Formats: sequence, C-alpha cells, structure tokens
Amino acid sequence: MNLYLLRHGIAVDPSKPGFAKDAERPLTPKGRRRLLQIAKAMAALKISFDVILSSPYVRARQTAEIVAKSLKRRKQLKFTEELTPGGNPKSLIQQLNELRPRPKNILLVGHEPYLSRFIALLTAGNTSMEIDLKKGSLCKLETESLRYARCAALVCLLAPRHMALMTGKRPAR
Repeated sequence: MNLYLLRHGIAVDPSKPGFAKDAERPLTPKGRRRLLQIAKAMAALKISFDVILSSPYVRARQTAEIVAKSLKRRKQLKFTEELTPGGNPKSLIQQLNELRPRPKNILLVGHEPYLSRFIALLTAGNTSMEIDLKKGSLCKLETESLRYARCAALVCLLAPRHMALMTGKRPAR
C-alpha cells in the first residue's frame, strides 16, 4: 500500500476576523494557486488515488477537492474526523485497514502536527521524530501491513516549491 500524506494549503490567518472556529478557515487565493500547481505535479508524476480521505475542516476539504478535481478522482473523496487536529491515529489506521477492496494508493489530507506525528509513528515507531511538513507538502510512505507501530518506509517528502518545479513553473506567488 502506498500512503500519500498532503498537508492542506495556505489558509486564512487564525487571527483574521470572521472565522470564529479554526475548522472554518478557508484557503487563501495564494493557497489555491499553489495547490493547483501541486495537483499538476501529481499528474506529471502519474500519481492516482483509489481513495482520498480528508479532514472535514474547510482548508483541508478545499485542498482535497482541488486535488480530486484536478486528478478526476472526485468519487474517491471521503471525509473523516480522524484526520482533524484532534483525530485518533489508531482509529485512522483501523479505518484504512477496513477499506474494501484494499486500495493500493491512498491520499490523506490533513493538518500539522498530526500528519508529521503520523509519519513518525509509521516510519520510526514513535512520534518524537522531527518532520518539517510545510503547507502543501506531499509525503509518500510504502507499507505491506499498516499498523500502529513502525511499519512503513519513507519514500519521498516533497515541498510545494519542489512540486512546482516539476511542472516547469516557479512556485505560485
């Protein structure tokens, strides 16, 4: 199984008036532009997903929707509370293991520090490893058997600027 983890794009600052709850903060125009580049880079890499799971928070949902639309995978998009900042990684792993038929490529869209801790758990067996997952970064893990322990190999970690270069363009401003 290939697990791809994508941190949501650049969102409206939490101090900006009009967004009483953190879950309501949308992507900024710059965040949307960068995500379009990221989706183009995924297409250039010929990445496709059997399942896309996203946090229901607005910024993550918008991120997942942009990628799903760009890759023509809208029907594969679902939302789970287990990818919110307060989500439970054990429950997420159980949810992933219960998917039938067993998917080969899964995209998880979520938040920091949850995603970095999840990557650390699956690759190192604990959550203390420091990972710098910028907004819009994409990580690929490979695993034969997903479990709440060291079970995966880190294949790549791409920052948004690296993915923009794959499309032959400068990162969106």
